[in-house]
Amino acid sequence: MARRSRAREVVLQILYQEDLNPDADPRLADEFLRARLKHDENLIEFGRYLLIGTREHRKKIDMQLERFADNWSLRRMAATDRNLLRLGAFEIIYSDTPARVAINEAVELAKRFGGKHSPQFVNGLLDRILKSIQAEGSDPA
Repeated sequence: MARRSRAREVVLQILYQEDLNPDADPRLADEFLRARLKHDENLIEFGRYLLIGTREHRKKIDMQLERFADNWSLRRMAATDRNLLRLGAFEIIYSDTPARVAINEAVELAKRFGGKHSPQFVNGLLDRILKSIQAEGSDPA
């Protein structure tokens, strides 16, 4: 597994945990990140960037997900899918990760951790967000 893919996997685990346990101490997330990424400072910094960014932009990201998720509310989505979408949308909208890389990474995580239809669901929704951004003229790809 590529190093950054590993960081995304750990961040997904943290986002999932925080989604299900919103009162958890956020400092535990950093300890988990450091331990799971074997104290590799570059990966830890990348993981922190993804985690903090996803947390900070969560409300705006959730609004985008609700906007493009036909007949789906965030509450109805599987927790894994919901948090994969949040992470992928953060990378597409706010980071310098190429959009297609962000989508591919999210789909790969969906294959590993999601349900049978998760990869298609994640791919379709993130692709709709990307196309919307491109149509508005601020191409993140």
